[in-house]
Amino acid sequence: MADTTLSYAQARERAIMLPAAQAESRATAIACRTLDVVVAAIALIVLAPMLLVIALAIRLDSSGPALFRQERWGRGTRRFVVNKFRTMHVDTPNDEHVAYVQRLIAGDAERKQKLFKLVADERVTRVGRILRKSSLDELPQLINVLLGAMSLVGPRPCLEYEAEKYPPHAFGRFAVKPGITGLWQVSGRSQLSFDEMIALDLEYAQRRSFWLNVRILLRTLPVVLLGRGAA
Repeated sequence: MADTTLSYAQARERAIMLPAAQAESRATAIACRTLDVVVAAIALIVLAPMLLVIALAIRLDSSGPALFRQERWGRGTRRFVVNKFRTMHVDTPNDEHVAYVQRLIAGDAERKQKLFKLVADERVTRVGRILRKSSLDELPQLINVLLGAMSLVGPRPCLEYEAEKYPPHAFGRFAVKPGITGLWQVSGRSQLSFDEMIALDLEYAQRRSFWLNVRILLRTLPVVLLGRGAA
């Protein structure tokens, strides 16, 4: 079996050479960016009281900051720092998760766990379990959307140790910005396999449009409220 591990430089070069998915029209780019800015700004203003309550609950439940910041890969494999509410205890090792994710991508892991998440993970706090189940831990990513590193809709932001094990065709997901929600999230989320997630990401990259983003955002509401596919 061929070695599919790529260095950052090789991955970046491969993403830059992606097919026509990157070449969206200027009108589509402007429309999608306008949607991102307007919705993210309104959401942050409306949800501000709830965000403060969540931050306070996190601080009271366990020691450490309310926000968790982590480097991810975005469009064209460019690195950026994603913002999330902290759901784990501070300074907990992630060796087990790294090993599981890499086995999952390689097809060697049993599907007893949620996709990219460990079941009964002792690193997760009491408040963190609630935030993960309700997807409220993702709300600070609205800041990333306003700053332009993310979109409201797109593939899930990728960790470096995940990308290191990606098969070549999976790099097509880097043709677009990562999103808070996306086709994967509204089509089954953690109930889907890695290959199914990549297929949905590639489909989105090829079909991305203003109205597709609107439809995905509308489908996200019942998925989040009902907790479908959440870990």
